[in-house]
Amino acid sequence: MMYVGLDYHKRYSVATKMGEDGEVLEQVRLLNDAPCLLEFLSGLPPDTKIALEATGSWYWFYELLEDRGTELHLAHPLRTRAIAEARIKTDRVDSRILAHLLRTDLLPAAYIPPRAVRDVRETLRYRASLISLRTQVKNKVHAILSKNGIRPRYKDLFGKGSLRQLRALELRPAYAEELRGYLRLAEALQRLIAEVDARVEEIAKDDPRAMLLTTIPGIGYYSALLITSEIGDIGRFPSARKLCSYAGLVPRVRSSGGRTHYGPITKQGSKYLRWIMVELSPHFVRGSSRMERLYRRVCLRHGKNTARVAVAREMLKVIYYMLRDERPFYED
Repeated sequence: MMYVGLDYHKRYSVATKMGEDGEVLEQVRLLNDAPCLLEFLSGLPPDTKIALEATGSWYWFYELLEDRGTELHLAHPLRTRAIAEARIKTDRVDSRILAHLLRTDLLPAAYIPPRAVRDVRETLRYRASLISLRTQVKNKVHAILSKNGIRPRYKDLFGKGSLRQLRALELRPAYAEELRGYLRLAEALQRLIAEVDARVEEIAKDDPRAMLLTTIPGIGYYSALLITSEIGDIGRFPSARKLCSYAGLVPRVRSSGGRTHYGPITKQGSKYLRWIMVELSPHFVRGSSRMERLYRRVCLRHGKNTARVAVAREMLKVIYYMLRDERPFYED
């Protein structure tokens, strides 16, 4: 059997071929285009295993190998300490260490969601990017109004009443042209968001797990689909605490000399799952008397932000049992 460690970059990759005895057979530099990579793969034995670090551009290469049926292992970047702690860090050293960890069965594997889940994630993150762009446009419009000493009368800056007010403003030509452009951009973003919202609703209604989560007060189609797509297979988490750790919602722990200190949350793992749970925490507080009691108790001692995180963590535990047992939400 052959083991291949691949140090993957945007434009090129460095591959190390390693035998079962740990001997480095070959190290090559490859351009990241399909013909070059496929030519390299065609020269490998059928039972070859490949290790690839989970960087930002691993999707394309993984799907190239997935279609070919090659066995690929994705390495968790934070846990591949052998690379991070190496005194000499080069592309060749990194690829060799990946091959060695794979050969010795010490490679810290990262979760690879199925292609259907990856596609759902892309749709949800596309919507999040549109919302971010709309927020940027709102901030630009607020800046124009501030420069002209105008305070908007409406809370929703891009609502119907507010848009009528903005279009009726008499500003100097430079500001008027700028405002018209941003309003046209806002209208285009609104249409795109409406289109993707319809698509999200369609996907969520076909997903029993997402519909299960909509029984929780405050969770809609987008939130439910985002949570289920980020979690993936609930069976890969042996406990609710492991799921909370994956979301980065557990505190850092330092224990030495019989003393244990708990710090802020780790913020490691899925940033999207952590974000949506914290964003939904006010809805959880309003919709559940148990969460309201937890929020008030933690808020008195540690403040509002810590209380929101505590509610987010507790609700994620509830979601874990809902998905594991396939049951709807109910108040204890």
